[in-house]
Amino acid sequence: MTAAAGTDRPGLRFGYGTNGFANHRLDDALRVLADLGYQGVALTLDHDHLDPFAPDLAARVAAVGRSLAAHGLGVVVETGARYLLDPWHKHAPTLLHDDNALRVEFLRRAVAIGADLGAEAVSFWSGVRPAGVDPATAWDRLVAGCAGLVEDADAAGVVLGFEPEPGMLVAEIADWWRLRDALGAPPGFGITLDIGHCRCLEPRPVPDCVAEVAAHLVNVQIDDMRRGVHEHLEFGTGEIDFPPVLRELAEAGYAGLVAVELPRHSHAAPSVAAHSIDFLRAAATATGLPPGPVALPPGPAARRPAHLPGNATRTDTTPPHRRA
Repeated sequence: MTAAAGTDRPGLRFGYGTNGFANHRLDDALRVLADLGYQGVALTLDHDHLDPFAPDLAARVAAVGRSLAAHGLGVVVETGARYLLDPWHKHAPTLLHDDNALRVEFLRRAVAIGADLGAEAVSFWSGVRPAGVDPATAWDRLVAGCAGLVEDADAAGVVLGFEPEPGMLVAEIADWWRLRDALGAPPGFGITLDIGHCRCLEPRPVPDCVAEVAAHLVNVQIDDMRRGVHEHLEFGTGEIDFPPVLRELAEAGYAGLVAVELPRHSHAAPSVAAHSIDFLRAAATATGLPPGPVALPPGPAARRPAHLPGNATRTDTTPPHRRA
């Protein structure tokens, strides 16, 4: 495809993860990101921004919704807070633990918050298999927990994005396919794809990873990374060639957020966010895409872009490596 032809395609919508603005008030972070030209945020539910267990949740969610609307920002809800549920153990409990009730409640609240905010997706992951829990038991617990959440999300009209995460029970795209099959391939169970993770541990080139799951892609996190090292890096400091990745996303018809995921960079959040969007715009221009993203209206009207289940742009949902 020539650059001239590529300019006829809609621009990708760049967002930024609020876990990279942990030292900012949420309203201030949203203002900075909107001023920089971001089109949305990946909102991590956490004690420093929107705590799902603090009092007056409904009022606080409504206030966040008004702020998102005022700044014209779309939103996905992320659930990767480190010590929200247990002050001693990062990410605990997960769906894999003996007592996972608090994780289940957290995810149910995330779905309800996502519905209230008109979120494009609610993203979550499996967690690391706890010591003393055998693989079969961990897998059964994960499937059961996901099945319950799929029911809750379907009732609320919320799309789920399940993220393969290095080191977790579901670490690779192949694991996500296995989980999806175990759940009966529900239409509202999509994938959150972290571009850096693809470089870190997937056997195929990063653009091929995008192509494999394009029909089920509901949320994209983007960062640089090196092979075999799970460390989220600023753009240009890892090994990823980004123009082919962005081209693949555009050609797949992906209309959701492509949100920068730099959770360890809050100490320099405004400057890192500014450099990041400049880099992504330049990478998009190099593909023949428009240099700036195209906004979607905030709120429930933006909840289900054209690429999401029910409005998929591709009819063949079989992964490329499984096709004849």
